[in-house]
Amino acid sequence: INNEISLKEGQAVKAPEVKKERKVVKKLYPNSALFTSWGDELSEEEQKEAERLFQMYGYNAFLSDRLPLNREIPDTRDPKCANHQYPHDLPTISVVLIYLDEALSIIKRAVRSIIDKTPQRLLKDIILVDDHSSNEDLKEKLDAYIIFIHEERPGLVKRVRHLEQLGLTQARLSGWREAEGDVVAILDAHIEVHVEWAEPLLARIKEDRTLVLSPVFDKVHFDDLRVTRYLPSADAFDWALWCMYESFRPEWYDLKDESQPGKSPSIMGILVVERLFFGEIGALDGGMKIYGGENVELGIRVWLCGGSVEVIPCSKIAHIERAHKPYLPDLSITMKRNALRVAEVWMDEYKHNVNVAWNLPLKDHGIDIGDVSERKKLRKSLNCKPFQWYLDNVYPMLDPLGDLLGYGALVNDLKPDLCIDQGPVPGNTPILYGCHYFGSQNCYYRASGEIYIGGIKSHKYNSNRCLMDIGTQTPGLYECKEAKQKGFHMLWEFQQGKAIQNRQTKRCLEIALGEDTYYQLIIQECSGQHWKIRNVIKDF
Repeated sequence: INNEISLKEGQAVKAPEVKKERKVVKKLYPNSALFTSWGDELSEEEQKEAERLFQMYGYNAFLSDRLPLNREIPDTRDPKCANHQYPHDLPTISVVLIYLDEALSIIKRAVRSIIDKTPQRLLKDIILVDDHSSNEDLKEKLDAYIIFIHEERPGLVKRVRHLEQLGLTQARLSGWREAEGDVVAILDAHIEVHVEWAEPLLARIKEDRTLVLSPVFDKVHFDDLRVTRYLPSADAFDWALWCMYESFRPEWYDLKDESQPGKSPSIMGILVVERLFFGEIGALDGGMKIYGGENVELGIRVWLCGGSVEVIPCSKIAHIERAHKPYLPDLSITMKRNALRVAEVWMDEYKHNVNVAWNLPLKDHGIDIGDVSERKKLRKSLNCKPFQWYLDNVYPMLDPLGDLLGYGALVNDLKPDLCIDQGPVPGNTPILYGCHYFGSQNCYYRASGEIYIGGIKSHKYNSNRCLMDIGTQTPGLYECKEAKQKGFHMLWEFQQGKAIQNRQTKRCLEIALGEDTYYQLIIQECSGQHWKIRNVIKDF
């Protein structure tokens, strides 16, 4: 018998499986966020290089350098978007990309995606604004890439280089001034645009030139650069002027069509606007420093001065969410200053809410917000509405905190070096602790009688934590909404420099020496102890 196996013509022979010994590579950076779910196969040298670049940029530049510039990203739009028809005679668009020491491959990929996914007849120019980068890659190598682009599209890409770091606001203004398109889109450079990203924006501005628009971001993960879909939502903020996502108004959800534009209180930092209208309403506040607040200022100003802000769900942009911002580790310093500046110009009788949010005194806070006289003149010349109109009509979910009487550290005259503190979290027992005046010791007294400890929420739908008499010797600290439903004793009579007395039980919040010789926070029959809250808004 012939031992050879006869095969039918074309039949494949399956090779015997050979188990490869996988070389175990030592993980050099087990605690690095970069390597949590990526990079198992990297050699030690590659790990070192990847981590070095990660610390430099806050995202995986090592991987970016190895991905195609024209990589495919998933189409995350609502299916209805693909069926939308747009006019042929749309306005032209200039795309401004802002950067400071960005990875070269990231910028090149952003440029490539804009060229590939924007119709040639609509794309007027791409303006690269370098806010004084020190990265050598962004000089000759980037110039070489632009020369390569210009072989395909002569004169398409322009460069603006700042001779010193001027910050985000000035960089955006530099790009806008250089733009020649009817519409200008001001974007971060660590983005990739999706298919048909520009047409829905341009069509909407063609309908109404007083609109400021935002695409919907998708998340590009900082480690493996995969794209995750974000649902459309409004761009909003709290009283500290930190950006946040917010639900659209109920009428948007009533449409049951996620491809429709939604009204938004603010923008998140990527903006699209008719170029000339942007100038007419005062562009951006050039007095803003480095980072933060400028987008909220624009949103408020547009609404108050005759325009409106919308999010356009059919326009999608994939945006890298960095693990850290290398160029400015502590954003709160400039954010605080810029927020106070916005409040002074636009927020009228509600401007002190920004001080409350940052736990700053109403006067003599020592922060120089710069000269705002020109911005106040602009507000007057544009005949803008009062901030109350904005709260009533645009952002009714922002709590005006109208009955807030005092805020800050709450101290007893007997031991002024000890402050009320929210205590361990999770937990429901406030304590006395050495005063440090940070978050856990921020207290708030409202005319309603509620005392919050450990922070105050900016929005009506959120619940604060209320001090209450729970019937024992120690006070409790519970969610106010929950406490109200359960009928807890949570309302207090308090006058500055006098007792804090529960309105229902008539017992007082006091301090006493415990068995361990430390002072403790207690509730007992009133003995005449007095309290003071650090900042008073209205005399009480």
